[in-house]
Parts: sequence; structure tokens; C-alpha cells
Amino acid sequence: MTITLYDCATAPSPRRARILLAEKGVPHETVQVDLRSGEQMGEAFRLVNPSCTVPALRTEEGPVLTDNAAIAAYLEARFPEPPMMGVTPLEKAEVASWFWRVEFEGLLAIADAFRNSSPAMLNRALPGPVDHPQIPALAERGLLRIGQFFDTLNERLAQREFIAADRFSIVDITAVVAVDFARVVKVRVTEAHPHLLRWREAMGQRPSMSL
Repeated sequence: MTITLYDCATAPSPRRARILLAEKGVPHETVQVDLRSGEQMGEAFRLVNPSCTVPALRTEEGPVLTDNAAIAAYLEARFPEPPMMGVTPLEKAEVASWFWRVEFEGLLAIADAFRNSSPAMLNRALPGPVDHPQIPALAERGLLRIGQFFDTLNERLAQREFIAADRFSIVDITAVVAVDFARVVKVRVTEAHPHLLRWREAMGQRPSMSL
């Protein structure tokens, strides 16, 4: 069975899976899911992923993985080269720690700012099959947290080429997606964060980052 990625070209979450697949050189098929039209809520896609979210990855073995953490774990185990989640025990721990931090401090903050303020997200403050009302205070807090997140990354990258360990990893993939996603709430990396800006420019030299 061919690996199949259920994707949406305009959404940040499946972009993480696209980049990881490209970096590992994994042959796969792609099925686009139109989030703008609500295709993810339809019966056909619910049969693929009842949580109504992308990415979803149908594995060679058949089961479908429905979140980036599971997709990353599967691809790292199934296609170990090049390693994206650390090599030594300490590297693996460092990557896991920063992977969680970028998720929690970055992506979730941006999602809060966007989903709780955008008219397009009315009653869709959380992804999934259940509607949730917007909470404007969460949008305000999200914007503050994005600034703190940029500060954290800038400090971390002051004398480093990569965020975790001494090699390109899934943390860099996730952070690129987060930094780019912040533009949706009009937050961009500027000269105020020179180390973060230098790192993002370097990441842009990797072909996978154009996906």
C-alpha cells in the first residue's frame, strides 16, 4: 500500500508533514482536502479521520495516523535516514523538549490569536467536529505569547545554527511553519530578532521549505 498524505496546501499543520516527507525523501501520494469549503467535515473524509483535521497519513501498513506527532514518530521509525528526531539519547531528549515547546509556545499561541479573532473562524475557535465560540481574550493573549515565543527563539539561536541538538531536526521544521504562520495575525520576524531572522533565511535555502 502506498503512503498517502491527506493535505491542504494553505494550512500550516499539513505543511509540517509535507516538509518532513520531503526531507526524508519518502515516496507518497497526496490527496488535497479543501478546508475552505469544509470538505474535512464531510462524510467521505470522516471515514478517513473522524477528528476532521489534516494532516492525516495512511501508512503502508494501512492504519491512518491523524496528528503530526504520530506521523513524525512513524516516519522516523520507518525511514530513519536522515534522522530528524535526534540520534543519541540526549539529542532525542533535547529534540523532544523543543518540539513540545515550539508546539505549545508557538503554534498554539498563533492558533489562539487567529482562531479567536478571524471572522472566518466564527464558532470554529478549535479544530475538529465540534463548534466552539471565539474568546477575544485568548486572541489578545495569543499575540502576547507570539512575541515571547519569538524572543525565546531569538535567544536560543544567538550562537546556534539549529534550534535543537547540532543538526537539522523536526524542531526546525515546526518552528519554520510557526514563524510563517504568524503572518496570518500580522506578526513577522524583523531586525528586532536578528538571530531568528538569520536562521529563517538559512532555512529558506532548503528546497523542502518552499512546500
